[in-house]
Amino acid sequence: MNRNDRQQSSPNDEEAQREPFDFARWWDRVGILIVLVALVVLMAIIAPNFARVDNLLNIARAISVNAILAAGLTFVILTAGIDLSVGSIVAVSGVTAVIAAMAGLPAPAAVLLGMGVGAACGLVNGVLTAYLALAPFIVTLGTMTFLRGLAYTITDGQPIVSSDLNFKQIGNGYLAGTPIPVLIMVVVYIIAWFVLERTRYGRHIYAVGGNPEAAKLAGVRVKRIITSVYIIGGGCAGLGGIIFAARVISAQPTAGTGYELDAIAAVVLGGTSLSGGRGRIVGTLIGSVILGVLATGLILMNVQFFTQLLIKGAVIIFAVAIDSLKQKPFVFSTIFRTPAQSKT
Repeated sequence: MNRNDRQQSSPNDEEAQREPFDFARWWDRVGILIVLVALVVLMAIIAPNFARVDNLLNIARAISVNAILAAGLTFVILTAGIDLSVGSIVAVSGVTAVIAAMAGLPAPAAVLLGMGVGAACGLVNGVLTAYLALAPFIVTLGTMTFLRGLAYTITDGQPIVSSDLNFKQIGNGYLAGTPIPVLIMVVVYIIAWFVLERTRYGRHIYAVGGNPEAAKLAGVRVKRIITSVYIIGGGCAGLGGIIFAARVISAQPTAGTGYELDAIAAVVLGGTSLSGGRGRIVGTLIGSVILGVLATGLILMNVQFFTQLLIKGAVIIFAVAIDSLKQKPFVFSTIFRTPAQSKT
């Protein structure tokens, strides 16, 4: 290549060099996986029992409920919404399913009833948010408190134990050597991935989260989309509540306490933006696994409970900070500027 050719090609090269470092894309595609792999390797070194197959299966079972909640919340957060009531929905749905089963309802009907209650709670959140234009944070904060009180009222503040619960296999059973809650979690994520990535409805969710006014002008029924994602979030929380109740073979009014924060942390840590319109369901699953691996590793290392809370809080702050940094690409374009860019 002669000098003239190099001079002619230099503007294009400089243009390519001026492209800012896309931290959001890097984090979504590579960064979150690096964190997961590094955490697994670290835990395997510190706690030798961590890498045992039975322990890994226990971790997968432990994260299943939170991961299912996070899957539902991904739909909500993609529309720039939030749902703080999913932890309370876990309690109400579990209580409903257990009481229905003890009353003689067949297991499939009890499970569907519990999920239906969760979806109905989501419907209330969606209608108040979409059609009455109320702030989702305030709406779901109110329903979180109301539903928790409802769970206590139904159970009179006491656990309802049923040793012969007809759907207990959902929480304790195995299929082909794999815990059933893990299989349910996998099915939920496959369905969620297909809906978000391969359907028109999924594209509408992203459109509403990215720019609701533009989506409305394009013919998207924004209010219906927003309502529907809260129904999905509530249904997933209901399913999580049933798995939890089946696991402990009882209806617990305290079930799901604090789960909403873990689920939101998993969603944001997995790359979904709190401002909506950007994120991947696969990232949510990875975020849930990271939180589960971290929690289990801390237990194996005999870390005190209050110290675990400190670390969990730090992880949540880290997740929110990552989301904030993803909205500011100029920070990273400055840090990762090439020498050629610095001279221009």
